[in-house]
Amino acid sequence: MADVTEVWVYLSASPLLFLTLTLAAFQAGTWLYDRTGRKPFLNPVLTAVILMVGLLLLSGTSYDTYFEGAQFVHFLLGPATVALAIPLYRQFDRVKRSALALVVSLLCGSLTAIGSAVALGWLMGASNQTLLALAPKSVTAPVAMGITEQLGGLPSLTAVLVILTGILGAVLGPPLLNLLRVRDDRARGLAMGTASHGIGTARALEASELAGAFSGLAMGLNALATAILLPILWRLFF
Repeated sequence: MADVTEVWVYLSASPLLFLTLTLAAFQAGTWLYDRTGRKPFLNPVLTAVILMVGLLLLSGTSYDTYFEGAQFVHFLLGPATVALAIPLYRQFDRVKRSALALVVSLLCGSLTAIGSAVALGWLMGASNQTLLALAPKSVTAPVAMGITEQLGGLPSLTAVLVILTGILGAVLGPPLLNLLRVRDDRARGLAMGTASHGIGTARALEASELAGAFSGLAMGLNALATAILLPILWRLFF
C-alpha cells in the first residue's frame, strides 16, 4: 500500500492525470450508455461524475488539485456551446416559422423554472442566499453564477445546483415528455434546453438535429431571459 500511495502522490502532481481520468470516466460512461441501449438513467455525464467523485473521495484529493487538470475540459465548454449554433443555423427557417410559439413558451418556461425553485425552497425554510442559488438553476453555469453573485447569493452552490439540474433533466426529461405524449421535436428540444441547459441540449441532439437546434436556442434565450427577469422579480418580492 505504501508503494501505491507513493505512485499516486507522484502521478497526482501532474495536471494531465486528472484530465486523462476525466476523459476516461466519460468514455466509460459513454460505453456503458451505448451497451445498455442508451437508458436515460445511465447518462454518460452522470456516470462520469459518480466515478470521479468516488475516486476523489477515495484518494483524498482536493477539488483544487483536481481542477488543475480538469480546467482544460472546462475551457472547451465555451467552444462547445458556440458549436451549438451549427444545428441552429441549419434549421433556422423552421425556427423562424415557430418564433411566436417559441417566445411565449420560453417566457413561461423561464418564469416556471424560477418560480418553482424559489417556492419549493421557501416552503422548506431555505435562507435567502439559498433561494438565490436555486432561482437560476436552469440556466447555463457561467450565467447562473454571475446572476447569483450580483444578487448576493452563493455562486458555488449555484454551480452545483445547475449541474444537478442538467443531469436530472437529461435523465428524466425524455421519459417524462414521452409520458406526456409530447412528440414534436421542436417542443421536446425547447423543453430540454429551457429546463436543463447544455446537458439537456446534448441529450436533445441525440434525438435529432431539429430538437438540438431548438434546445440550443432555448438554452441561450433562457439565460438572457433569466438574467433580465430574476433581478426584477427578486427586488419586487424579496
